[in-house]
This record gives sequence, structure tokens and C-alpha cells, in this order.
Amino acid sequence: MLISTILSDKGNMVETIPDTATLLDAAHVLDQKRIGAIVAVDSKGDLCGVISERDIVRRFASNAEKTVNMTVAQAMTRGVITASPREDVDTCLGRMTDRRIRHLPVIEKGNLLGIISIGDLVKHKINAVLAEAEAMEAYIRSG
Repeated sequence: MLISTILSDKGNMVETIPDTATLLDAAHVLDQKRIGAIVAVDSKGDLCGVISERDIVRRFASNAEKTVNMTVAQAMTRGVITASPREDVDTCLGRMTDRRIRHLPVIEKGNLLGIISIGDLVKHKINAVLAEAEAMEAYIRSG
């Protein structure tokens, strides 16, 4: 299954936050939207990083007093690892496992098309296995 199919199923809504926003702002968005990561964008609206719950917690643990007013740009993960809509689920699962990341922005020709989480990919893998098992069961019953 291709990443484009997953985006079609889940939608391509991507929560973004300016890299100049504070970590407190980012924490509020994460909480309100019930998500684990936000794509950070620069003043031109281009992807420049990802800020996750984990990034915020680590900053808070090392210096709680300054974390609230720290900017997203100061704490975000740069050099974001991305996916193409033409890649398959297994390739992206492998990349996420190897890099120990949970979210992949999906990019094509420099445009942000959506974001996938490891949970999205696992859900689709499980559904595929269940569908295959049901098909095999139906085949066995009919024969």
C-alpha cells in the first residue's frame, strides 16, 4: 500500500506552527488537537522542523524555567526526515524504526501534502493482514 492511499483515507490536514511560537504555545496546540507532533514552518510557510511532545518534555526536564518561553525553533528537530506519497508502507515503517521517529511529513515537489504517524502505518498493516485472513478463510470454506 502506498502512502498516498493512507493520506486519502486519513486526510491531509497538517497542523503547523510558526517556528517563532513559544513551546508553551506548541504544548497548548498538541493538547487541544490531541496530537503528538506539529510541523514547524518558517516565515515563508516552508517546513523547517518538527516539534514533538518528546522535544518539549526533554527541554522542560533540562531547564523548566526557560522552557515555557523558549521558541519552537530552539527546540524543534531540524533536518526532518520525510516520505514521498509514492513510497510504500513497509519502506516508511523501516525508516521510522531505524531513525526512531514517530512522524513523517509527506512531501512532493517541495509541498507538504500531509503527515503520517507510525500508528497510521501500523493500523493499515493490521487491516491488510485481517483482510487477507478473512479472504483465506472464505476461500477455505468455499472449497
